[in-house]
Amino acid sequence: MYIHGNIKFLRKQRGLTQEVAAQAVGISRSKLAGYELNINPPLDVVLMISDYFGVSVDLLLRRDLQSLSAYKLRQVLETDQYLKGKHLRILATTVDTQGRELIEVVSQRAKASYLAGFSDPEFIEELPRFSLPFLPSDKKYRVFQIDGDSMLPLPDGAWIVCEYVDDWTKIKDGQRYVLVTEQDGVTFKIAYSQVEDRERVLLCSSNPIYKPFYVAVSDLREVWRFKMVMY
Repeated sequence: MYIHGNIKFLRKQRGLTQEVAAQAVGISRSKLAGYELNINPPLDVVLMISDYFGVSVDLLLRRDLQSLSAYKLRQVLETDQYLKGKHLRILATTVDTQGRELIEVVSQRAKASYLAGFSDPEFIEELPRFSLPFLPSDKKYRVFQIDGDSMLPLPDGAWIVCEYVDDWTKIKDGQRYVLVTEQDGVTFKIAYSQVEDRERVLLCSSNPIYKPFYVAVSDLREVWRFKMVMY
């Protein structure tokens, strides 16, 4: 693990003293000093340090950042931040008269235009929309109509409610997602993440007649986690 050297390196890269960095993370200066030497921080502290410096836990633990050239370091950090949604990733949305976000509906017909219009507020504004009061208000949801028989037992034409995923490193193996990709448009599949190590996602169908395939992270435009089906 490279976490000890990486913490010290990231702190110095920002020109911070141990006192300032420790206070920002929410720990004592003596604890931070120990973590920079050879003491392994507990998981909750690792997460706080990861959030503070804006890098993934995987990068913090596994990559020796001090050994990289300035160009390579910038490239690695920018890629890591892109995967986690740290760079600006605009999500067009609609709200009601009270400013509460609505749930837009993407039908099979609208899916053909969604890839071109998903970031266009005017296109999103034209979609049918409604609200579901029982869903958490701090999340963003969208309904997609699936097509074909690749995700049985969900039938062709089923309507599924999905939750927006901003941090692509949190795609969980074996869960169902709607992914908007440059090559395939709107796709509903079972995902297996290789985002952090190979910058790709393996997509599988529940119907075995359809072969799995990979999608590169660079090809992804949006990710939505399946929450429930509407009948």
